[in-house]
Amino acid sequence: MLLLWVSVVAASALAAPAPGAGGQRRGAVQAWPDAPNVVLVVSDSFDGRLTFYPGSQVVKLPFINFMKAHGTSFLNAYTNSPICCPSRAAMWSGLFTHLTESWNNFKGLDQNYTTWMDVMEKHGYQTQKFGKLDYTSGHHSISNRVEAWTRDVAFLLRQEGRPMVNLARKKTKVRVMEADWKNTDRAVNWLRKEASNSTQPFVLYLGLNLPHPYPSPSSGENFGSSTFHTSLYWLKKVSYDAIKIPKWPPLSETHPVDYYSSYTKNCTGTFTDTEIKNIRAFYYAMCAETDAMLGEIILALRQLGLLQKTIVIYTSDHGELAMEHRQFYKMSMYEASSHVPLLIMGPGIQVNLQVSSVVSLVDIYPTMLDLSSDPDELTNIAAKFPEVTSSLDQKLRSIINYPKVSASVHQYNKEQFIKWKQSIGQNYSNVIANLRWHQDWLREPKKYENAIDQWLKSHSDPRTI
Repeated sequence: MLLLWVSVVAASALAAPAPGAGGQRRGAVQAWPDAPNVVLVVSDSFDGRLTFYPGSQVVKLPFINFMKAHGTSFLNAYTNSPICCPSRAAMWSGLFTHLTESWNNFKGLDQNYTTWMDVMEKHGYQTQKFGKLDYTSGHHSISNRVEAWTRDVAFLLRQEGRPMVNLARKKTKVRVMEADWKNTDRAVNWLRKEASNSTQPFVLYLGLNLPHPYPSPSSGENFGSSTFHTSLYWLKKVSYDAIKIPKWPPLSETHPVDYYSSYTKNCTGTFTDTEIKNIRAFYYAMCAETDAMLGEIILALRQLGLLQKTIVIYTSDHGELAMEHRQFYKMSMYEASSHVPLLIMGPGIQVNLQVSSVVSLVDIYPTMLDLSSDPDELTNIAAKFPEVTSSLDQKLRSIINYPKVSASVHQYNKEQFIKWKQSIGQNYSNVIANLRWHQDWLREPKKYENAIDQWLKSHSDPRTI
């Protein structure tokens, strides 16, 4: 796996706990004295293309821009599965979706699965989580479950309300998504009251719902989520003229998978350009509000004198189509749905650096842990994890038959030695006695000559491997 800041930071051993938990577990390993604090902010449905040009021209995101200028941004970061629970299961476990088997929003990780936060807490970090988690099994509505389980059934049913916009009555309203703001306030208060007074390094997680569309009460038991809701305050952050109307092929020419998605998302009807542009504008405004919550965390860290000691990471579980490909929501591998933001800043992180390497949410797990339990690579853990060892061995053998290659090398060495020995005659022992190993050879020359004779008599043919 690619470590996200592989050439940017060389030492971080992070950590975090179960919801509501704080402090150090009894028997926890002491964290490194110079270990940085870590703050991870994860939003929902944020299109990663908005964090770099030209997407960045459509909406003002001052704190994302602050992170870009003071840290490293990844231009090609992707979700491992463009739906909430599966993508978060990958992020928290460091495993791809085919390994977590999180196929839908109902099926995620087991409740007792060891996440990178658990490991970090074990290694001496004070930890805390606030807001949306959504990476374990058993959540979401019955509709979500049944809809996911019956996708192979030969019927086509609309699952969402028609996408629409809704403007807050109060034009100057800043805290539109009140639940997210409350969790942001809780995180800031924790930084002020707990983290700033702690002698341990800390890990803080904040999960936001924005810019995920809001529930639409008219769309059934699970209320859908097809309403893009914001205020005029946030809409003023959007460059309306820069909003592009996405191109759509005629429904008759649409790929069957896209038609299925458009239909189930209730997007096969007629939409005017104004409707489409408004949906996109409202979505961008919701992204601006998300950026402001990220800013509250950054400002709190700076006010408390913690910003220079803290690695800050911002990402999202997936993107938002916002009417591209005649769809809203996610559940698609198109760029708008699968491309996520990923920005990192803090001690040891290069500033104003853009990385074009492809990374994904599973890379957060190894990045968080970064060889912390064995930084000097002194512990051989292969025997403790025989299944992992066997799996890695099989993967290596699928690339190269290394026993055969090894046998070829051994055969080559023997053949070359024989040619050399024959070229100098029977006094090869005297020649060897004057090589770099001469001190040991001269003590017991017969012993080593016999060892060479036995080696030459043994036979190995790489063609039999």
